[in-house]
Amino acid sequence: MEAMGPSLSTPTVPLLSTLLTPLRLGPLRLRNKFLMSALTRDRCYPTNVPTDMMVEYYRQRAKGGASLIVSEGILIERQGTEWPHAPGIWSEEHIAAWKKITDAVHKEGAYMYAQLWHVGRVRHSDAPEQIASGQPIYAPSPIAARFGKFRFLPGEPPCSTPLEIQDPTEYVDMFRQAAINAKKAGFDGVEVLAGGGYLIHTFLDNTSNKRTDAWGGSVRNRARFGLEVLEVVSEVFGANRVGVKLSPASGHNDVGMPLKDTLETYSYFVSEADKLGLAYMVFIRDIDFFDPVIDGQKRGTPHDMVSSYKHLLQNSLFFLNGEFTPIPAADAIASGRADGVFFGRPFINNPDLPKRIEKGIPLTMEMDITTLYGPTDGIVKDVEALRKGYTDYPEGAEQEK
Repeated sequence: MEAMGPSLSTPTVPLLSTLLTPLRLGPLRLRNKFLMSALTRDRCYPTNVPTDMMVEYYRQRAKGGASLIVSEGILIERQGTEWPHAPGIWSEEHIAAWKKITDAVHKEGAYMYAQLWHVGRVRHSDAPEQIASGQPIYAPSPIAARFGKFRFLPGEPPCSTPLEIQDPTEYVDMFRQAAINAKKAGFDGVEVLAGGGYLIHTFLDNTSNKRTDAWGGSVRNRARFGLEVLEVVSEVFGANRVGVKLSPASGHNDVGMPLKDTLETYSYFVSEADKLGLAYMVFIRDIDFFDPVIDGQKRGTPHDMVSSYKHLLQNSLFFLNGEFTPIPAADAIASGRADGVFFGRPFINNPDLPKRIEKGIPLTMEMDITTLYGPTDGIVKDVEALRKGYTDYPEGAEQEK
């Protein structure tokens, strides 16, 4: 099996050891700086209620040494997303199922945040979950996202055109209730997803928000929705147990403003959010490979997260995310460019990522990309087959035998 080095027997030991030192996150003392990013895996089958298989998946990564695990995106209401088997958190059944997961994570010595997710306009009216919701699709403005990703629908259609949200406070209240449910489920905090081209992001972006009321137009008005969401979830958990995830450079799901507008918008949002005293803000760095091409042009707005926004944070920790491996992550922290770094893909095929680094066991590079998510057609023929590429990656100690 191909491995990714170097191990701790190389001269990079002092650098990598940075990741093994504790981190204070609000009231929590994390045992190390191995933070696991939210990762959509689309394994919530047959309903939108978390399963025992998901309990095992998260338990493995907590046992492997992760100090903070942010859940995959958790839908705050029933939505017909591009992920037919994404989990929710709007019912008592959801709360009980997530409680099994947080209990398992806590038993292994890790903390867990819930990532609260509303996809906004990134839905299709024919998706089974959207039909089951009995609701139309809403967004800040009636503008469809230009892409086709609904692989489980005939013809892989693009997103449906949404209706304009009449009263955004209804969605603010929805986030509040989701935070209340997350707290009941035993989560240690929440991460609000304000990037990715989803609901909060589309309020911020002036290409997707064309409103002329108090929720659109000026930077202050466009930032209002996201800031009010952060305020209400902070009332539930305490601001020092709340994080927010931002992707200012990303064109994902057809968002992206000119650089001047981007810097003005996010500088204001970040500065105002920092006044709340959040636990952290995590910025997805600019990655050209993942920037979508729409109408022949890159959709995102490339710029550097550290130089653009880090100086604005006085009360919250500054975290980075985006295709990091251990050595670049350790360097970002040791150099002072970031207080911490979230790992995504390395935790998929290395459930014991921190322990491998600690013991000098090379990282597994082999990854079956066909099993990153559920079946592309949305049809699960064999539930047990969902374990492949999910809970069957071996621990390093097992590979060394």
